[in-house]
Amino acid sequence: MPVIVLAGMIASGKSTVSARLAKELGSKLMIEPVDQNPILPLYYKDKEKYAFLLQIYFLNERFKLIKEALTNNKNVLDRSIYEDELFTRINLMEGNISQVEYDTYADLLANMLEEIKDMPKKFPDLLVYLDISFDKFLDNLAKRGRDFEQIDLSTEKGQKDLAYFKTLHKEYQSWYENYSYSDKIAIDMNKYDVNCEQDWQEVFAMIMEAFDKSLCKEDK
Repeated sequence: MPVIVLAGMIASGKSTVSARLAKELGSKLMIEPVDQNPILPLYYKDKEKYAFLLQIYFLNERFKLIKEALTNNKNVLDRSIYEDELFTRINLMEGNISQVEYDTYADLLANMLEEIKDMPKKFPDLLVYLDISFDKFLDNLAKRGRDFEQIDLSTEKGQKDLAYFKTLHKEYQSWYENYSYSDKIAIDMNKYDVNCEQDWQEVFAMIMEAFDKSLCKEDK
């Protein structure tokens, strides 16, 4: 059975795709407990104060999840440790964390990735990147309705939040292009509504085709 990890902007559809994918595969769904995260709402209120703490929290949670996934070899993760550095780097670029904090984080991440190499399964089988336009992202974010995620453009904080998300969206493409831990596939989520059965079956077929190709590479 595969280990498949999802990646992409928040509100890109990862929760829905990962849940449906796990159901189709008869696999365990491993998700980040966002609603139980005590730091995330604080971060959106004061990024400079809580950015480093949030990244360490996420890093620890994603490390636990990937270790379990690679041990059991039958899991779907809605986000993984492999894209964790991107968020920390954006916080550095936005001035929310210092260079010393980033360097400390990067050293810890490197140590964790080295430990992962000693797991029974060393890497995921496939990364599925859900790509959406920035306008689609804003629309999805508003529909999610989480108060701490909403962007109030009439405030200075809202303007900063918008700038942060624009930077993150821009950097995601280069992150995907440079990802090399496993085979990967990008899906244009502007074209699909995975709550629609026909769209979902098309997306699922693309994921399985990419997964089958990864297996063929392993057999050679």
